[in-house]
Amino acid sequence: MKQFALLLALPLVLAGCGTSAYMPNVPNVPMFTKKGELSAGGHVTPKGNITFNTAYAVSDHFGVLLNGSMLSSERRKRDLRHNLLEAAGGYFTTFGPEDNRILEIYAGFGGGSSERTEKEENKETGVMTYERYDANFSKYFLQVNFTSKRKKSLRLLNREFPLNYGTALRASYLNMHDYAVNNVPGELEDNIFLEPIFYTRLTLNPSVQLQYTSGTTIGLKNRDTLTAAYSVFAVGFVINVGGREKKN
Repeated sequence: MKQFALLLALPLVLAGCGTSAYMPNVPNVPMFTKKGELSAGGHVTPKGNITFNTAYAVSDHFGVLLNGSMLSSERRKRDLRHNLLEAAGGYFTTFGPEDNRILEIYAGFGGGSSERTEKEENKETGVMTYERYDANFSKYFLQVNFTSKRKKSLRLLNREFPLNYGTALRASYLNMHDYAVNNVPGELEDNIFLEPIFYTRLTLNPSVQLQYTSGTTIGLKNRDTLTAAYSVFAVGFVINVGGREKKN
């Protein structure tokens, strides 16, 4: 129990303080097993970036995803707004001695916007100065999910809560198509991000799971604005209906 509580507290300790036009969303990991399965989830980071994920299994091996994230934050030194919407489709399958492992491969695209205002107060005069950064970008990504449904559990309050573990490896290409600093056009940038992300799900009931997500972002190009300034640390809930029952 103490170890699990420590995991939940890590986002508050490890949240970064960098700045970038790109703030990664929590990957969509529906853990599909068969046709007709539906998944929906919501996650929040310590910075207040909220991710909504939905997914549907169109057939026994093909699923579609729709993801969105948003952030609106006003602080003494910085105001920040960030929006992202993306869609994807791909292949999933189960394997292992009891079909208790899931592999998913998705490719998708989307777009987003970022608005950042840096505020600085002159200590002598009290006059505030502002710098505003506005960016719009497109995103293309390839994502591979691996999840284990092996029988592990956490004993809490005299109850057993099953645990699932998994990894999402996401490669994203982002390309600015509009960028301005104080309404003056700036240099457009692109970048490739590698995002290894790990998650743990605690099953509250057959349909609802609590998810803890942690990961990092690696930028392959040296950029000033599209940088790997943010990592993924989030807590949320995932709802899955219509899935295959675990074998005893």
